[in-house]
Amino acid sequence: MTPIRLLLVDDDPLVRAGLSFMMGGADDLEIVGEAADGGEVEELVDRTRPDVVLMDIRMPTVDGLAATERLRTREDAPQVVVLTTFHADEQVLRALRAGAAGFVLKDTPPAEIIDAVRRVAAGDPVLSPAVTRQLMAHAAGGSADTRRSAARTRVGSLNDREREVAVAVGRGGSNAEIAAALFMSVATVKTHVSRILARLGLNNRVQIALLVYDAGLLEEER
Repeated sequence: MTPIRLLLVDDDPLVRAGLSFMMGGADDLEIVGEAADGGEVEELVDRTRPDVVLMDIRMPTVDGLAATERLRTREDAPQVVVLTTFHADEQVLRALRAGAAGFVLKDTPPAEIIDAVRRVAAGDPVLSPAVTRQLMAHAAGGSADTRRSAARTRVGSLNDREREVAVAVGRGGSNAEIAAALFMSVATVKTHVSRILARLGLNNRVQIALLVYDAGLLEEER
């Protein structure tokens, strides 16, 4: 099995050393590079071609938010998992909106960080609906009314079935769970998710969940 190629980005050399030690112990992970600042990331990505970037959110020169925004505009963008010390943080939310596939706390047990890398490499977000709500409630910069209006306009471009799937994604359902709930095949769910991403110009399921939350659709479904 081809190992998951991982790039570590953190300005603290001790954190990088600790991450490298624990991640390097997993047979299916390969550390292909390390960076001490977000400004080094794009060149390293070009050189090492990682599948996943484990990105510190706070760095002194170019922070993880800016680096994530730059990476996720690329056609061949790797998945990004943000490292942070806070559950509810405006920068984390902005990174997720920019296309990060999730976040993990720096004090997360090593096995869970490894699992997070595996999950995003497989296309699954690392973000529960409960954490999404917490982030939105505590770090939702800007006008809630403005966000809701803009989100509803975007969601309005979906057909009824796509909207149902989007709401199910917002509730944190896996493809199999959504298929069972909506009486469709897993392949059909995947097709709908792909169409939603393309139609709305989104990168991943986390962004679908955030848009659904912004639009207030989860509240309507209660």
